[in-house]
Amino acid sequence: MPNRRRIWSGSPYPLGASWDGNGVNFALFSAHAEKVELCLFDHHGRETERVELPEYTDEVWHGYLPDARPGLLYGYRVHGPYDPVAGHRFNPHKLLIDPYAKALSGTLDWSDTHFGFKLGSPRQDLVMDKRDNARHMPKCRVIDTAFTWGDDRRPNVPWSETVIYELHVRGATMRHPAVPAPYRGTFLGLSHPAVLDHMVKLGVTAVELLPVHAIVDEGHLIDKGLRNYWGYNTIAYFAADPRYYGANPLGDFKTMVARLHEAGIEVILDVVYNHTAEGNHLGPTLSYKGIDNLSYYRLVQGQERWYENYSGCGNTLKLSHPRVLQLVMDSLRYWVEEMHVDGFRFDLAASLGREKVGFDGGSGFLDAVRQDPVLSRTKLIAEPWDIGGDGYCLGAFPPGWSEWNGRYRDTVRKFWRGEGGQIGDLASRLTGSSDIFGWGGRRPWASMNFVTCHDGFTMADLVSYERKHNDANGEQNRDGTDANYSWNCGYEGPTPNRHIHALRRQQMRNMLATLFLSQGVPMLLAGDEFARSQGGNNNAYCQDNETGWIDWNNVDEETLAFVQALIRLRRDHPVLRRPRFYKGSRMPGSAIKDITWVTPEGREMMDVDWTLPYTRSLGFLLGGESCARDSRSGREETDDTFMIMLNAYTEIIFYTLPPPLLGKTWEVVVDTARTPPLITGEVCEAGSRFPLKPHSLAVLRHPHGSRKAR
Repeated sequence: MPNRRRIWSGSPYPLGASWDGNGVNFALFSAHAEKVELCLFDHHGRETERVELPEYTDEVWHGYLPDARPGLLYGYRVHGPYDPVAGHRFNPHKLLIDPYAKALSGTLDWSDTHFGFKLGSPRQDLVMDKRDNARHMPKCRVIDTAFTWGDDRRPNVPWSETVIYELHVRGATMRHPAVPAPYRGTFLGLSHPAVLDHMVKLGVTAVELLPVHAIVDEGHLIDKGLRNYWGYNTIAYFAADPRYYGANPLGDFKTMVARLHEAGIEVILDVVYNHTAEGNHLGPTLSYKGIDNLSYYRLVQGQERWYENYSGCGNTLKLSHPRVLQLVMDSLRYWVEEMHVDGFRFDLAASLGREKVGFDGGSGFLDAVRQDPVLSRTKLIAEPWDIGGDGYCLGAFPPGWSEWNGRYRDTVRKFWRGEGGQIGDLASRLTGSSDIFGWGGRRPWASMNFVTCHDGFTMADLVSYERKHNDANGEQNRDGTDANYSWNCGYEGPTPNRHIHALRRQQMRNMLATLFLSQGVPMLLAGDEFARSQGGNNNAYCQDNETGWIDWNNVDEETLAFVQALIRLRRDHPVLRRPRFYKGSRMPGSAIKDITWVTPEGREMMDVDWTLPYTRSLGFLLGGESCARDSRSGREETDDTFMIMLNAYTEIIFYTLPPPLLGKTWEVVVDTARTPPLITGEVCEAGSRFPLKPHSLAVLRHPHGSRKAR
């Protein structure tokens, strides 16, 4: 194919395709390539030219096209040894995605030509496949990043005031009646006024978006008529997936961010830097594998044909390589500086901290983020595990990070389904898990508290199913966890029994109230505020349909009002979101301890009370004097005193109410055993016995006379 384009030497920096107003610079890292060809395409996807990059500087291949403009479609063919035993899988017959591509045109059309080896050959991946895959590949697009941000300002919500709403861009709006059909399932749909209004009224301060980076639908899902809905199969870390935008990939995303910021809501991206969509040695060659397999992936030492697999998805990125670390860091800074996002949740983050010998809290990646002047000021959230034998690293991430607290989820579920022996662990989870995070100056917000998330049962299913029902995934119900710690309240799945319905709603209220009354950062799964169900599917990763989408026409208004009230209660009372861990002692000038654990008899709990195996209730007092320091003024805040009681037992437990600081009465605020559960105007005398009904939670309040008005 003739080379008709003028090409200049260009620059090895920045990596990727960079439009400078006159032309486009192309730069691609590959330490072991022998030649790199830049392939250009017309808008029909036909290859029109191949241009050999003329320069190789510091392991970067580069060239400059003075006649190129934004909108140009391109890809790479990289020449080098095809020697899988030595870790090399170069194959110039395969068109490759630029790791730094800012946008993709089209999606991957599954074909056997994507495999770098001959399928079905006796030696499998050792024999090169020479078929061209270009017509089945998405093409990279040169973009112009210009956008008018106006007066966009980051909300900068303090961690102690943060309430996170985990949602899927597509699933959030596909069934929303107010969102115009062309915008449903897109960034613009998520920023529609009706959707924003719901989030503002709900009271959340941040959305945590499931992966929006460009992904690949696995071949085995395509064969079943399914797709990778969740998106944890990334192929490009700078480009949004085309399914989420219209004609303007950057403009649509930036518009969404600007509108969310205007509503006071931060944007947190769920990112997957632990592995890529290229799988193991029998996976396709789409980008990194064909650019420089030995540099990009962790290979088995001495057996470089094989991949280390800490993700469960076939491969693990080698962040110990400086250029791979640079790729991840450049990607993160791009989404912060260019796209204005406010933070990240790192999928299987333990993999990112792996050095030669296991997880290291001082790994190159974690150290790089910690000292970075841009990233260190964003919200950083770790999913602190991977599938390695030493991969459960809860509490091991460095200061500055928040971590998904899986122990919180499991303990709350076990307690509310009636398991004994949980109150000691529950007390720690309710108070920010200082036993896990109380080191290095970390604060309660290091604990990201959740009862449900995208991965597992929804809240409604948690109280309706004891077994997973994942048959629609096409894996004979073998996928998804069996450790649900759920209780169906007496019947598996839908039932017309009104008593079971009432108990299920009460159990949902119990867990929702526990979540928002706990110290740490609460995360709410989108749809749980109005009892969304997935029909018992606890692994809906491939359900891009009514199972995975939020049904806005089937809203439990009572549950929604309850969640709104809980978030408002948390917002209005700093004692419920303290910036410091409890010490179980009196603050200077305070009449009561910051926290006091009480028995049903009204006395302070002793060591023996914590060890009783039959105990299924817990009560505690929260002292509101000097409970927090205002994040803006720096002044000490005072708050009301709260009495919180939890009863997972099958019978009423009577709690003797202690004397408050002032006066003689307690005001009942919440009682999940009642309908509605929000109480106004009811008071109880100090010393009286409060009837805490089976499977219920109650909150009583005593106002502090000197409390600062908020």
